[in-house]
Amino acid sequence: MKKILISGLINIETTVKVKKFPIEYFPIDYPFFGVNTRASGVAYNLAKALKTLGNDIKLITMTGNDFGAAYVTDMVQECGISTKYIKRTLKATPNSVILYDEEGKRQIYCDLKDVQDTAYEFEKELYEDCDIVIACNTNFNRELLRKAKEAGKLVATDVHVLSDVNDEYNRDFMKYADILFLSDENIKTDCKEFLAQIENRYENEIIVLGMGKKGALMYVKKEDEFYLLPAVKVGEVVNTVGAGDALFSSFIHYYAKGFAPLEALKRAEVFASYKIGFDGAANGFADEETVEKLSLENAF
Repeated sequence: MKKILISGLINIETTVKVKKFPIEYFPIDYPFFGVNTRASGVAYNLAKALKTLGNDIKLITMTGNDFGAAYVTDMVQECGISTKYIKRTLKATPNSVILYDEEGKRQIYCDLKDVQDTAYEFEKELYEDCDIVIACNTNFNRELLRKAKEAGKLVATDVHVLSDVNDEYNRDFMKYADILFLSDENIKTDCKEFLAQIENRYENEIIVLGMGKKGALMYVKKEDEFYLLPAVKVGEVVNTVGAGDALFSSFIHYYAKGFAPLEALKRAEVFASYKIGFDGAANGFADEETVEKLSLENAF
């Protein structure tokens, strides 16, 4: 069992099933069981996924001092994760609304409240006993990145949508990450060339590009090799929200267990494919036994 520190955003998420995009105006609709509210946010999604896979999780985040905070705290405790490091220092708990259709397309509205302007004090005791530090790309983690790297910890992050290797906001996260994840959603050039530019600029050990239906592209510095994996489908797609978090968290799990990067990514694709058969970014996480069974059934 690995001890993993996860620091980042947690919020209340409401998902709404819509008939199609674009949405035509109408005064009211009744999508029975199509509107659901739950705890979510990248840090929560990662923590719940990695806990389900059997890891010891230390979750660091901030909320407001409101009903949303109480709900989030209850959901974290329900996952078997300590709430000791959740600080109620924000003016309000972040909120998001996600519209999605039957094809898996989604439109996200994320209200971060004042999380980007609020600091978190990272004492050495928070990370010194952890095997891996996952620092989500929120502003308050910039100090954690530096301290974790100076302490010799394996640092992982996901910068999500990126179009420029010199992106000012994400520069620190790319600079300090040993393992870097991102999406292809906003890349306008050749994907291999883009990853090569990132590695040349930041010298990351492993870079993984999630490409949705097209699979995933990975660069491994130690082998100086690119790997392109096709997407795997283990069931019907219900909602693709949270697929990237699922891919990231499960890769970290298997890599930390000693799997070679390629084998870890194969299992991560299975884990993510299983997850999108469920509604909500923090629902549908498989345990190891299920992942191994599905990996054998969908070998590639």
